[in-house]
Amino acid sequence: MAPDRPTLPPVQLHSDAELARAALAAPLLARAARLARWAGPQTPVGAGGELADEQLPAAAEALGLEPDEDGAAYASEAWRLAVDTGLVDVEDGDDDTPGTANTGANLAVLTGGAPLDVLGLWLDALDVVFADATAPVLDDIAEVIGEDGEIDFELLDWNPEEEAEFLEGVLGNLYLLTVGEGGPGDSAVPLPALAASMIVPEDMGEPTDDVLEQVSEAMMRLDDQFRLLEPIGLVDYQPVDEALMAEEGEEPTARIDEVDDEDVTRYGMVRLTPLGLYGVRARMLEAGVDAPAVGELAGKGADVLLDGLATYPEAAARAETVGWLAGRDDVTAARELLDAARGVDAGSPLRRLHCQQALSLVSVAAEPAVREVLDDAELGGLARVWLAERGAADIPAPPETMIFWLAIDTIAAQLDADGDLEELQDLIEGLTGRHSGFFDAAWRVEHPATAEVLEAMGRLHRDKAAAKEARKAAFKARSRSGS
Repeated sequence: MAPDRPTLPPVQLHSDAELARAALAAPLLARAARLARWAGPQTPVGAGGELADEQLPAAAEALGLEPDEDGAAYASEAWRLAVDTGLVDVEDGDDDTPGTANTGANLAVLTGGAPLDVLGLWLDALDVVFADATAPVLDDIAEVIGEDGEIDFELLDWNPEEEAEFLEGVLGNLYLLTVGEGGPGDSAVPLPALAASMIVPEDMGEPTDDVLEQVSEAMMRLDDQFRLLEPIGLVDYQPVDEALMAEEGEEPTARIDEVDDEDVTRYGMVRLTPLGLYGVRARMLEAGVDAPAVGELAGKGADVLLDGLATYPEAAARAETVGWLAGRDDVTAARELLDAARGVDAGSPLRRLHCQQALSLVSVAAEPAVREVLDDAELGGLARVWLAERGAADIPAPPETMIFWLAIDTIAAQLDADGDLEELQDLIEGLTGRHSGFFDAAWRVEHPATAEVLEAMGRLHRDKAAAKEARKAAFKARSRSGS
């Protein structure tokens, strides 16, 4: 059977232009750009490039906000992002002259850059916000200042690498839930479930009180982090209902074991935006994770396409195949697909299955290419199926060896595809029901997966007598091959 494959399914991203528009519309980046236009020339700033407290009300008004405490906080946050992403350039001052800030060169990227340039700047902004989201919470900074005047992180009981790794893992799980077949897709994920996915061991039955407490603490930390990540456009987030929180100074009370299934939304709901999918995938690629995207195989050969589709859910596989076919005429595409489908290696049955599915998307114009393989022992069966489905005339009857070879190959492919169990059982029983003496002929088939397929049929066939025949045939096949 086929070798182990990567677990991440492909993501279907929006176009670069759509994603760039979403990046420009992200509230925090949009506010940073407005302040970059508002800045300077020669706007005075502090030693770290920050605006002075007395400047923040004017900055808030430039953003269309009230010049109050909240407006000043939003303005300060946006200004820091503008500085960190080069939308604002800062020149250090000296003992007598304060530093100054001017509109930065990167503002032109947002106003006139290509979509990929805009997205690159947005990814820089995401890095800044991610760093803020994983920074320690300093309730009383004086308590964590060391003798050298610097923050003593050991006093915080905070590990920056572990904190970043945890949030990356949460975003990775959310990404997988979003793109995985059978996952929530565009639907939001409850925050308790997301926190539990990182903490509760898969083999744990009833979580212990200690584990439940860890999940509850993680929920509240994630609540803070998603509130920070939403304005950059990474997620859509419905925060934890504040009514669930404990009184000030007490521990949070939003325990996972108290979550009401009928009102789970009160405990926080989150989903990745289309821009968020792009951003999380970009971070995973940078970390060396294989995170495929639909459309990446369009310019590759048919061999790469058929091998790559082995990891794709049905809808993504169809979209990828349609994109691949779009650049080729039907006859050429059919020839390339059929040639790539040949082989007796472990992955070949699944390649032929994907070849058959790809050929279902080409027109009858491909008939000459399909007829060329009618005498091919590996491809002649699927070629006849394709021709029959299109009502073609003069289809030669297949030899009996080809019929049984195709049956074994088809079941081997379905086993590798990890499809619906009931559908596979129906396929097995349909094949054995159409051919009397199926198992007596099947064990003689010269196919590398014959014994494994017959063993699987022995496990899956719902008729006990037929299942027993399948197991006997598998034994004969192994004895014949010496394996």
